[in-house]
Amino acid sequence: MAQETSCAVGPIVLLGPPGAGKGTQSKRIMEHYGVPQISTGDLLRENVVQGTDLGKAAKAVMARGQLVSDDLVCNMVRQRLLLPDTTRGYILDGFPRTAAQAGWLDALLEHELFDKRCPTRSWPIVIRLEVDYNQLLLRITGRRSCPTCGRIYNVHFQPPRTDEVCDEAHGTKLVARNDDRLEIIQPRLTAFQEQTRPVADYYQHTGRLISVNGDLPVDDVTEQIYRILEDHRA
Repeated sequence: MAQETSCAVGPIVLLGPPGAGKGTQSKRIMEHYGVPQISTGDLLRENVVQGTDLGKAAKAVMARGQLVSDDLVCNMVRQRLLLPDTTRGYILDGFPRTAAQAGWLDALLEHELFDKRCPTRSWPIVIRLEVDYNQLLLRITGRRSCPTCGRIYNVHFQPPRTDEVCDEAHGTKLVARNDDRLEIIQPRLTAFQEQTRPVADYYQHTGRLISVNGDLPVDDVTEQIYRILEDHRA
């Protein structure tokens, strides 16, 4: 039984701009296949809180107002991928962010994780969620949440029954996150395109980049992703 499920799905990299639905799809993949989501942001915070050698080094860098180096981030990722819960697969969140990190991940898999973690070699399945730019703006700037119950709405696609008021916590006014304002999100989207295009190009050149239409309804996007993962497993 353990051998049968030891490589259930393999490494998964989800690429896509803010608002593309990576968080929603990651959660569904985790629940469907029983694999962990590995976030570089979470790894950084955990190492700092636990006081590991890597965490102490990262904390010192951040205290100087500097960005944590690739070496530190990659070492945290390496240690996490060596834990036993990754043998059936995992989803990488926020990694790789650069072509250099993508190359490092391939080298790690080839030299340390292939054949030791799984009898069948498994390069990352790289899925890019493609969403129209104007659609992204509507998704992000239209987001509202209830400060009482936490329910999320979108004034364009999933509005409450009463304008700007929660359906569940009656009378509670919905709020928008500061980061979802147009003047904040437009530079973020531009920066994302500039920073991550080399990552997509790297995986395109290796023949491992698969694009999914992220403009479709959430359930349809999920079905597309499941088909890709099942084809890969087969």
